[in-house]
Amino acid sequence: MKKIFVIDWWLVVLFLITAISGFGMHISGTRCPHEVWHIWAVVHTISSVAFLIAGIMHINTHLGWYKNWLMKGIGNKSRVTAILSVIFIFISITGIILIVAIDGANSGMGLWHYRIGIVMTGISLGHIIKRMPILKKSLANK
Repeated sequence: MKKIFVIDWWLVVLFLITAISGFGMHISGTRCPHEVWHIWAVVHTISSVAFLIAGIMHINTHLGWYKNWLMKGIGNKSRVTAILSVIFIFISITGIILIVAIDGANSGMGLWHYRIGIVMTGISLGHIIKRMPILKKSLANK
């Protein structure tokens, strides 16, 4: 399997773990003992860092798309992908700030990260679903 598809499949898996753990962390923060929230938070942090690394690798494999976008404008390029790229930057920045500088639980930054995460989850699902035929085909072409 080509390197680009290995990265893409890892992104799908890490996206699912990150999204589920983010929602799990939010729900458990209001309805469960702190220990349960803490487990969700650890899983979310680890999967998010791995997702960030895989996301950077994914973007690196598509540098031509981004260079073309910056040089010639959006043109016929996917607006969803462009929006997802911008949201990825915002969610990454807020996540890094939460890890490094702010106690994220019940903070304003944590709430913004959560809201951006909801939007990113929806757009990412659409991005993945649209590309699923190509991803499935990559499994057949081992």
